[in-house]
Amino acid sequence: MERDLNGRVAVITGASSGIGEATARALADRGAKVALLARRAERVESLAEELSSNGAGNAIAVEADVTDRESLERAAERVREELGRPDILINNAGVMLLAPIERGKTDEWRQMLDVNLMGVFETTDVFLEQLLDGGGDIVNISSVAGRIGIAGAGAYNATKWGLNGWSDALRQEVLGKDVRVITIEPGAVNTELADHISDEDAKQRVESMPESFDILEAEDIASAIEYAVSRPERVQISELLIRPTGQPN
Repeated sequence: MERDLNGRVAVITGASSGIGEATARALADRGAKVALLARRAERVESLAEELSSNGAGNAIAVEADVTDRESLERAAERVREELGRPDILINNAGVMLLAPIERGKTDEWRQMLDVNLMGVFETTDVFLEQLLDGGGDIVNISSVAGRIGIAGAGAYNATKWGLNGWSDALRQEVLGKDVRVITIEPGAVNTELADHISDEDAKQRVESMPESFDILEAEDIASAIEYAVSRPERVQISELLIRPTGQPN
């Protein structure tokens, strides 16, 4: 029997677009209360108004930056006060700044480490005590790049491989505490990730992928997340790799 999501509280980082936005819609449609965390306040405020007005579920917009511990702590306090104890944490915020290693884009390497790794560590740390107080799910959005090395994506690879290892360590640490740790590893998805790539060659390669095969939509990943968190309590989907059917690696 599926786990009922009605009334459950879901915290989603990077909720202003892409997978985060699509997941917020999917969970709200199931009656979940959603806290939309993002730096772009106007976009999450608009989404929260839309979800609440549609009657799909309570939604609040929270301006927060996963690299800013104080903003995360304020967010956790507000979520608890306005929606209740979190049941689901979705660590979705991330950046993909692709470029060959030889180009030496050290600032971009550090940015990916700060957002893709430290951002997940800090966000989880801020919300973990509440999740342990009654159980819940932690969903970490990794990537196919966390499984295979990709030329031109070395630093991004490193963050996603690191996230996969950290996620399984956390899974083992919370065994017996009614908290499931779920790692989602998407392949190519139609999101805004490529918009921030500064290396023109890398950006062109990513943007030309749809010419070779049908890439995924954010809703495809959202439906997988919805499936994973709605499994019976005895079931933990530890890892879920989701590629476009035509993606070769």
